[in-house]
Amino acid sequence: KTEYRYTQFSTNDDLLSEFGAPDGALNLDTSRHTFQVAANYRFGAQNGGVASFEAPAYNWTGFYIGGAGGAGASVHQINVPPLGDLEFNGIGGEGVFGELNAGYDHDFGSWVAGVMVDARYSGMTTELEVPGGSINLDTDYGFDVLGRVGLKVNESTLAYVLGGYSWQHFDLNASSPIGDIIDWGSSGFSVGGGLEAAVTNNVTVGLEYRYSQFAEKDILEEFGGPGDVLTTTPSFHTVRIGAKYKFN
Repeated sequence: KTEYRYTQFSTNDDLLSEFGAPDGALNLDTSRHTFQVAANYRFGAQNGGVASFEAPAYNWTGFYIGGAGGAGASVHQINVPPLGDLEFNGIGGEGVFGELNAGYDHDFGSWVAGVMVDARYSGMTTELEVPGGSINLDTDYGFDVLGRVGLKVNESTLAYVLGGYSWQHFDLNASSPIGDIIDWGSSGFSVGGGLEAAVTNNVTVGLEYRYSQFAEKDILEEFGGPGDVLTTTPSFHTVRIGAKYKFN
């Protein structure tokens, strides 16, 4: 089986109490995204009747279109080399996204290979609240060009891994009256895996996890400042549930 979980923990508002600061001077909100692949064994299943679902024998060869929705976490690794290579590994955000995709698969018997292209619009945002407003780093839109290889679990279910090129647009902005500060596009890669199952002779549904990492960005250099002073390296963890329609 595969399983995705989102967990939200309570706010910790006494992080600086050990230094004599009042509660609420610095708050920490923690959340967690986890994706699991597991196998279960049920005792006593042989002693009773088991209801079965008659899945169609599915031929994976063909072109398809599809869509997906999901949730994810973004992580920005911040480096400040002048301060002794000071590094903040894990300034993060989260949100949901929607995606459209198209591709082609070829059925080789016990395994399947294919290519796909997808485009997404994302609400994953890193937000820093400051006096008088907030500073946001939005991951608003992007696309992927991916290849995948899978093994058939049965005639209608495919377990697969994927990988390839990814591109993402980032937008650093602040609340009014500042507005947009800087935006840029960044290339990178994605890897992941999932399960896909046929529900009719043309339609499949699936659950998938991806890890994506993008190129380092020098922030101060965009404003004419010295290079290699303040850089960020973004990465994503995303889980999506989708459906595809395959043309015969």
